[in-house]
Amino acid sequence: MKKKKPNIYKGFEQGPIRPPSEASSLLIRLTRNCPWNMCTFCRVYKKRRFSLRPVENIIKDIDFLASYIARIQQIVKPGGYNDSEVISTLYNSFEEKDRLVFNAAMSWYASGMKSIFLQDANSLIMKPDDLVFVLDHIKKRFPGVDRITSYARSHTIARIRQDDLQQIAGAGLNRIHVGMESGSDTILKKIKKGATKEIHIKAGLKVRKAGMELSEYVMPGLGGIDYSIEHAMETASALNSINPDFIRIRTLAVTNGTALAVEAGKGEFEKPSDAMMAKELRLFIESLDGIDSYIKSDHILNLFETVNGKMPEDKEKMIGIIDGFFELEPEKRILYQVGRRMGFFRGPGDMEHSPHLDQVKKACDHYGVTPENVDLVIDDLMKRFV
Repeated sequence: MKKKKPNIYKGFEQGPIRPPSEASSLLIRLTRNCPWNMCTFCRVYKKRRFSLRPVENIIKDIDFLASYIARIQQIVKPGGYNDSEVISTLYNSFEEKDRLVFNAAMSWYASGMKSIFLQDANSLIMKPDDLVFVLDHIKKRFPGVDRITSYARSHTIARIRQDDLQQIAGAGLNRIHVGMESGSDTILKKIKKGATKEIHIKAGLKVRKAGMELSEYVMPGLGGIDYSIEHAMETASALNSINPDFIRIRTLAVTNGTALAVEAGKGEFEKPSDAMMAKELRLFIESLDGIDSYIKSDHILNLFETVNGKMPEDKEKMIGIIDGFFELEPEKRILYQVGRRMGFFRGPGDMEHSPHLDQVKKACDHYGVTPENVDLVIDDLMKRFV
């Protein structure tokens, strides 16, 4: 009979990523890495084995954090986290092995301690009873928390019994982040997403029925040039069926070390230009219908950060921002593309009175940016943010 490996607690853990919207959240790691780990565009968890963390270790992390926060609250009064001398003294009072948990606790205390994000890529793969147990403990130790959120795969959600999902929601998990990426079955198969349009819709509706907020992520450019129109329309179609609380835009960046980058190198995938993806985004928004979702463009990879709004009332405003890009003269369009990825512009309207315009012009001159090579320059800039 094979002996069970002893459960050894090696200390507090945090995973590598979280959604931008969870910047102020406390990160609690329930699982390590991604159980699927086959998406061709993603390199985050490659060469890392997935594992479920033992529930007792997760509980130890939560208790560890709670004890540190209690200590911080005794020493650092509200607003006092700006006192560098006090913080430095407190930081140095901890052993080096405990400073990761101190930094997590201190950052959360400074942010107001209102939200928690459960890591890594798919917390809902845990047994429902285990997840509920962890959520109950979180609420017991941090009763002032308003929001507990997690990433989850559609394939996993679709297989969870509705009663179990309802119980998880009742225990405090109130927002799910799902990487839909595309609603096109053709594209989903090409990128090895492990889900279909039907599964995405089924999972999304189950989350909504459970009473949890749902954020669906879509990725302009993922269909390449060949499937750009299909990508826009099928993704909009899937979202029209779900009506999620949030639709979050994440423009494709083809990064080194991914299967998609290998395909691009072989000429099997051709990433659309910025202008093509702007047209794709316009068609996507135009095709959204019958929903009241919020559209969020909260990432530097996106050409338009100002394409934000609520459907349907802000639809024309968002389309107008994209049209404003095409109304720019070619030279100004290039300046906007580069300046946007340098972090100086949020939308085309920012250029007129921006103090950074000369800096962007100098950068374009220095690197010899032209209409012919601007998308190559943009690709290099975008790789820094993935």
